[in-house]
Amino acid sequence: MGLCRLAAIFHSPPLPPLLKLSSKFPALFFPSSSPISAKFSSLSSSMESPPEGYRRNVGVCLINPDKKIFSASRLDIPSAWQMPQGGIDEGEDPRTAVIRELREETGVNSAEIIAEAPYWLTYDFPPEVREKLKQQWGSDWKGQAQKWFLLKFNGKDEEINLLGDGTEKAEFGEWSWTSPEQIVELAVDFKKPVYKEVMTAFAPYLQ
Repeated sequence: MGLCRLAAIFHSPPLPPLLKLSSKFPALFFPSSSPISAKFSSLSSSMESPPEGYRRNVGVCLINPDKKIFSASRLDIPSAWQMPQGGIDEGEDPRTAVIRELREETGVNSAEIIAEAPYWLTYDFPPEVREKLKQQWGSDWKGQAQKWFLLKFNGKDEEINLLGDGTEKAEFGEWSWTSPEQIVELAVDFKKPVYKEVMTAFAPYLQ
């Protein structure tokens, strides 16, 4: 799997063995415009509106024409890979927020929303992470409530720039197009359950 550091491409050592996801979960998604249909199923950590005490957040599942998913390593935790995400501003629509966050973190403008997960998904911060973010944000959030969107990348890889659009501090050091299995395996433990649900939600588009 080729990795990219900022805008440069280089070859990396092999990733760990892939984690096999269960195929027994039902697909659940809300297509923006698609002939595919599916029944919505409520999972235990899903909800129609974000709960109190959780920071409202959007998640970006960006796929290329080969149906590979964009993932990047954090500068503060290089071993932790994740999909782009970020907080929703006061009064901001989640669909507007997801486009903004993608641009801020990756520099990508050539993308379109093709599906939306129908529920908010939550994860709790581990105590040490919660304390660190409390100091950083000035607010004591239990965790994050995320609205996830599937976006199709219509540009070329050269457009991706981990310095972002220059409005925010860079968060990522390397990036790669990865499989759904790798997305889950390389995530930090407290995000894995949400990532599994996101992969299930958008499974019809990843096959």
